[in-house]
Formats: sequence, structure tokens, C-alpha cells
Amino acid sequence: MHEVVDNKNNPPKKPFIFYAFFAVLIIMLLNIFVFPSMLKHSIVEVGYDQFLDMIDNGEVIEVSYDEYNGQFVFIGETDGRKMIYQTGIWPDDGQRLLQQLREHPEIAFKSEIPTQTNPLLSFILTWILPMAFFYIVGEIFYRQMRKKMGGQFPGGINAMSFGQSGAKIYVADEKTEVKFKDVAGQDEAKESLMEIVDFLHEPEKYSELGAKLPKGVLLVGSPGTGKTLLAKAVAGEAGVPFFSISGSEFVEMFVGMGAAKVRDLFKQANEKAPCIVFIDEIDAIGQKRNSGGRIGGNDEREQTLNQLLTEMDGFDGRKGVILLAATNRPEILDPALLRPGRFDRRVPVELPDLQGRKAILQVHAKKIKVDDSINWDIIARATAGASGAELANIINEAALRAVKENKKSVSQEDIEESVETVIAGAQRKNAVVSDKDKKIVAYHEIGHALVAAMQSNSAPVTKITIIPRTSGALGYTMQVDEGEQLLMSKIEILNKITTLTGGRSAEELIFGDDNITTGASNDIEQATRLARSMVTRFGMTDEFDMTAFEKVQNQYLSDEPVSNCADDTASRIDSRTIEIIKSAHKKAIEILKENENQLHKLAAYLLEKETITGEEFMKILNS
Repeated sequence: MHEVVDNKNNPPKKPFIFYAFFAVLIIMLLNIFVFPSMLKHSIVEVGYDQFLDMIDNGEVIEVSYDEYNGQFVFIGETDGRKMIYQTGIWPDDGQRLLQQLREHPEIAFKSEIPTQTNPLLSFILTWILPMAFFYIVGEIFYRQMRKKMGGQFPGGINAMSFGQSGAKIYVADEKTEVKFKDVAGQDEAKESLMEIVDFLHEPEKYSELGAKLPKGVLLVGSPGTGKTLLAKAVAGEAGVPFFSISGSEFVEMFVGMGAAKVRDLFKQANEKAPCIVFIDEIDAIGQKRNSGGRIGGNDEREQTLNQLLTEMDGFDGRKGVILLAATNRPEILDPALLRPGRFDRRVPVELPDLQGRKAILQVHAKKIKVDDSINWDIIARATAGASGAELANIINEAALRAVKENKKSVSQEDIEESVETVIAGAQRKNAVVSDKDKKIVAYHEIGHALVAAMQSNSAPVTKITIIPRTSGALGYTMQVDEGEQLLMSKIEILNKITTLTGGRSAEELIFGDDNITTGASNDIEQATRLARSMVTRFGMTDEFDMTAFEKVQNQYLSDEPVSNCADDTASRIDSRTIEIIKSAHKKAIEILKENENQLHKLAAYLLEKETITGEEFMKILNS
């Protein structure tokens, strides 16, 4: 699909003060050099004696004195033609000139300097040019104001452009259109949306039975899962125009402009039916209303929402106008927006599973050159919890690494390294780590790996490294499940907490309690969160049984829970959480004491190699 609006890269415009200064400078230069010469006639310079002779001969009509220049300016008539003359003043008492002028009463005495200005030129200079100057300055100022308020100027300023939706319109294009085959890992969502495509292709099949297609479809999911891509794929499959606009674009500075944009959007959609209207981040205008007094932007948001509800009630779904919207905050949407008759269908767009991740990786890998020997199953297992956008970024990072290494194609090593780059950051190859710190980090990471390996129901260790990363980690241990894990049992969570405490336990065992470091801060946070969730959310303790004391407000943006218990209960929850972590910590120390010889061997090998694989780790451990 391609966008039909103009997307040329316009150069950045100068600020308003630049144009104003430039215009004033031009006016000043014209006033100094051009206007005086245009107003000034050709004036003939004569001598003072000739001036007196012309008076005696009756050739002078009018005389004026120019005090500024200290000269006489007079109008003379020679051979029936009037001319303007000027002459300097002879240093006498002026009585002779005065007496001579009085002897000729036909000569007028005036203080104004005679000029012969063209009336048309005078009108242009006096009226037209100043008005044109102020019009241009006002036009530039108006453009700047409209630009700051989000206005657009297609072909110039148009005051009637206020209230236009500004939606981007896409139409089918063989080179750029998106189809369902380009959207991987969302089979359930695509199946729900296929009905819309079928209706737009064969509406009569539905009208014969009296069936009505849902007016609105709400796509709900985490950021980067492909909600916008799915909406474009629906339009690409149906081959109809696709209107795209963000919810924030409806919120304007002036009250009522957002509602006007909604009206204009649905008007355009009805004119181009059948079509698809897609509103991204609809929560910007669809938040719940309350009875409290609101002013300013909130009042504008409510008016925009009311207009959207009205338009959704008013348009006829049988025309083929389908409204799609996307959000990752469905819990804050107004109930009136979600009722049947408006957004009839809610389609979850979840994070991809193992097979979905594999399919997404392969779709993005088609755009680059990759080796045929790549094992996509391994990459898919290593990227559990990644969204489609993150997987696309992993493939791109792998391609960039291959270019940096002067390779002809992307290898398995490139993709695995890009996974680690996205998860833990790029390698800090120039970081200077002392031998003492490097030894502590080696024992810390081997402590994690050894505790994990000696427990059942734990994910296998696939890689251990002590190379510092840009995320701040001085090393890490990677565990990858052999399959997709949707549920975690109580024993698996306890094993994970024990593994998290393994790093600090190794430091205590080898270097003593007084020499433990800050390297376990992230491990402690994760262990505490898991232990607390066992008590407050998962119902995995005898003391509180199946009671929930915390809940997650938004499952798509943040998994941080909100507590809803009394103070004394919170104190008991804290005590139970501490007991779980202490028990796991004690278990980790026992495992490491039982396998202290292997701990020393593995730490020494890791110090030598800096990075070892899971196979190398298990080979030394089993020996």
C-alpha cells in the first residue's frame, strides 16, 4: 500500500523574525536609494547671477528656499517649457534679491520646495507598497502560528482547513501493499479479521441473510505485536482505501476542533466507501468520562469522544465502512465505546508463541541474505517473550553485524549475538576490568549455572560469559527452555529463585560474607518479585491460601502489581516473602558446597575462555 499524500522532504522553514527583518531591510534600502531618485525630478543647477538675470527677464514663476541644503529652488519657464532650477546663495545681505523679487509681483514666494511627482507613482509608493508589506508580514506570521498549532498548508494558507481530519490515505499498490502472508505469528487474530475481508469482497452474501458485519473492531495487545500491520493487511487483502490517523491528532488546542476532525474523517470515509478507517492509540480520546467538572483539554477530549460515539451510531455498516482501532490500554476506555453496536468485536493481538516467533523471524529473514544452515528453532527458543517488532530488530542487528564483519550473508553466530545485544546490550570490548573483579564475576556466573544444573525442572544453561555489556552487566548466564512454557509450577518458581540466589551464594562461599559485592542487585530484585508474587498473586502459600493481595493494572504495558491489603497483612506478606528467599538462599549454598570442586574448575575455565557454551559447561561438570 502507498500513501497518496505528498511526502516530499521540505527544507526547514526560517523563523518569522528572519522574514520580518529581511522585509524591513528592503524597505529601508528602497527608501534610501530608490524612492528619492524616483521622486526627485531632474533639477538644473544654475549660477546665482543667471538666477538674477532670469528674474529680470521674467522667466521665474515661483521661488522657494531650501533651508536644509541652503539653496534657492525655483520654477522657471523657458520657451514655454517649465523646469526646476536650483542655485546657491551669494553671501550678501539679501536685500538686493528681495527688492528684485518685489519688483516682479508675478513671482510667488513659497516655503515649500516645488516638486513634480507622478500621481500614479505617488499612489503606489504611499498606499500600495505599505499595504503589500504589511500583508506579506501578516501572511508569514499567520503561517507560523498555524504551523505551531498543527495546521497544514497544502498550496498555501486556507482558513477553512481547520477541522479537516488530516488522516493519511493509503491505496492498494502491488509493490508496497501488506497482505496476511506478511503478518506471521498472529493466526487467531488473522482468522477473526478474515470475515471483514470476505464481507468487503462479497457484501451481498451477508445481506441476503440479513447479517451485519461488526461496525468496529478493537485490536488489543502489547506494543510491537503488529496491530497496525494487521489493520493494513486487512485493507491490502480487501483492496480498499485505508484511512490512518492517530488518536492524539484529534486533540486540538481549541475546543470543538477535535469533534470537527471526527466529522470530516467519517464524511471522507462515506465518500470513499467501501474503505477501512484505522484509529491508532484510540485511548488518547476514548478514556472513561466522569461526572467531575473538567476544563480545557479534558473538555475537548470529551467532546471529541462524544462526536466519535455519535458518528459510529450514524454510519451504515452495510456500505462497507469498517472502523478498526488499536490500543494497549483497554482498561481505561469508556464503556460506551465498547458496547455492542460500536466496537462489537475485540481481537487480542498477543505476544507470539514459539512457532509464531519462528515464523516472524523467517518472514523478516526473507529481506536479507542468510545462511541456509541457520537453526530457527534455537533462535525462537532464545527469544521467549519477544514481540514482533523486537524480532524484526534482532534480524536487522544481525545483518548490521554481518556487514561490520565483511560477511556475504548472515550466519547463526550473527543472529545469536544480536539476540544477546537486544537482551543484555552490546559487548564493551574496551572495558577494563581488574583481575579481582573478573574472578568474582566468574564465580558469580558459575554459581548461577551450577545451581541451575543441579536442580530438576530448571531450564538448561546455554551460555555463560564474563564479557561486560553496555547494559551495565559484567556477565550473565543464559538459560533457554527446550519448549514453550505457558505455565510455571510452584517447584519451578522456587528453583528459579534458588538459581537467582546462586551468584551471591558463590561469592559468600569463596570470598566470605565480608567480601560480597553489589553484582547481585538485579538477581535480588527478580527473586523478591517472584517470591512476593507467590504469596500475593499465585496463592502458593498455606498461610494465605488462594487469596490475592495484588493485581496487575495493565497486562500489556506494565506487570507492576498494585497492592490492596491492610497494613498488618502487608507485614505478614513481607515476612513470608523473606522466608521463601532465605530458604532458597540456604539451598543454593548447600548445592555449591556439595559441588565446590566443580565450582573451582568451571570458574577457572570461564576465566580463561571468558565465554563458554552450555555444552562445554556440562562436559566439565559431568567429568
